[in-house]
Amino acid sequence: MTVPRLAHNGPVTDSPSPLAPLLSDEGQALLAALRDHDPAQELALATRLRRDHPAELVSSALAQARLRQRAVAKFGERDAYRMYFTPHGVEQATRTSVAAHRAGRFRDIGLPGAGPARITDLCCGVGGDAIELARAGFAVTAVDRDPATCEIAAHNIPELAPDAPPPTVVCTDVMTYDLLAAPAPDALFIDPARRGGRGRIFDPEAYSPPLSWAIEAVRTVGTGGIKIAPGIPHELVPDDFEAEWISDGGDVKEAVLWHDANGAGDAGPVTPGARRATLLPAGITLTGRGLPNPRVRKVGRYLYEPDGAVIRAHLVAEAADELDGGLIDETIAYITADELRPTPYATAYEITDELPFNLKRLKALLREREVGILTVKKRGSPVEPEELRRKMKLQGRNSATVFLTRVAGAPTMLLGRPAG
Repeated sequence: MTVPRLAHNGPVTDSPSPLAPLLSDEGQALLAALRDHDPAQELALATRLRRDHPAELVSSALAQARLRQRAVAKFGERDAYRMYFTPHGVEQATRTSVAAHRAGRFRDIGLPGAGPARITDLCCGVGGDAIELARAGFAVTAVDRDPATCEIAAHNIPELAPDAPPPTVVCTDVMTYDLLAAPAPDALFIDPARRGGRGRIFDPEAYSPPLSWAIEAVRTVGTGGIKIAPGIPHELVPDDFEAEWISDGGDVKEAVLWHDANGAGDAGPVTPGARRATLLPAGITLTGRGLPNPRVRKVGRYLYEPDGAVIRAHLVAEAADELDGGLIDETIAYITADELRPTPYATAYEITDELPFNLKRLKALLREREVGILTVKKRGSPVEPEELRRKMKLQGRNSATVFLTRVAGAPTMLLGRPAG
């Protein structure tokens, strides 16, 4: 079986594909047999398999089986074991829940034109975002400069979105790609590479492509989104873009800059200058209202830990307003209140003790209360949770949560338990 090899001017089908051996009947049988293999036993397994299969095919199948196992956390078993990956592709791919949310936002924008709207996915990788865009009914053009990655995307997108318009996959550097070439897009999605040879890249202008280039590319097309690291300084967000921070299961995954030159401004799904936090899997969104910083007050009966997306989006004031709460310190994103109120934007704890920072005193208190399971949370403290747990020498049948933080500028320990 041959997978089309795609280049800037379209598919070239007479070149052998690196995926072809794995897509053969023999390769498919090997992948099925390796689905649940133990990576710790790979050496013995590879030796046995090479008695009946070519060594190169065995190596490729083992490598792909490992990548699929890693990908389950992002894509789920049903999708991960139908996809193909590169090591970099697994690392950088957007998880399905986040990509589906983003595709839904593109759908809410209501792109103009007859027939399926087209979205060009620049830096498409193995196709994680393109798959969800295709599943949402968009026609997708996927662009990446790595030939092997393009081969994989060309397989993954139609395999997982068989009812969508056939995708166009282009292998080229996105910075030299003609954004308005036919078929011209109605919107762009750009996922710049944020890792280099030395690990994560924190300077947005060192992204590949740079953030400034991506911003101008979206402005050129008129509508689009740019995936960025959640730690981006707010002052780097252009005034004509909306910024959205997304968490999934309480973990902050990414931020997205949204732009829609054809939208209705404040009344449309994309609001220039707005900040929002979206919490998955519930899909709940908190939008900024320009509130001043919450007041600092003494610790009440309850402490609320805002979701990471709320903190990154600088929307702690909006969360505190819903709770009629204040901050325990002007620099610490913990909200305190006297009443327990349900909120999707923060996790509530009932505080039983407020102590000056003193590990000996904490150890004695935990021993007295027979605490054997201690959850350590910190904000504004240099103490590492694992180090603290070792020093406590925990024993007992009870559990507790300790917050290492500052209260009105003073190092403090707050002891409590999850509320409700």
